Amino acid sequence: MNCTTTYASPIGNIDIESTEHGITKLSFVSVNHPPDQTHPEGLLDCIQQLDEYFEGSRTAFDLPIDLSALPPFHKEVLKVVMTIPYGRTRSYKQIASFLGNPKAARAVGQANGNNPIAIIIPCHRVIGKQGQLTGYAYGLSTKMKLLQVENPQHYYPQIKMFEEAGVANSV
Repeated sequence: MNCTTTYASPIGNIDIESTEHGITKLSFVSVNHPPDQTHPEGLLDCIQQLDEYFEGSRTAFDLPIDLSALPPFHKEVLKVVMTIPYGRTRSYKQIASFLGNPKAARAVGQANGNNPIAIIIPCHRVIGKQGQLTGYAYGLSTKMKLLQVENPQHYYPQIKMFEEAGVANSV
């Protein structure tokens, strides 16, 4: 059963779509239209988990996702992105290195930029190699807000911490 809804998050409205196989889309709405007052039963678990995430009580999602429409490399990248711990960041280069091709940082960026399921696949946790916020389909201010949801004290360019700990090349 295909379901769609618009969810009102604390940082903007989010369109959500799913098939019988799982969530296929979770994206911030660029056109300001009102959120749905009621949501399809098939998306209620997703809505609840998003509420918990924004309240700070959920650090990982437990939802089926459907990436069947994506190219194989994009699926690989997004599966690695899903392993980035809550409140932490990794660089495009770190992900490329983890996938066995440290020179593929741009390709990783492209795959990450085409992530159809924001937040659940935490592409906002991917940053530049010097710890800077770079590219986000929904704008850097949204990326910063998501990082602040996960680390409310403040966002810190964590790449430096990984380098200091000697784990800059691991995910």
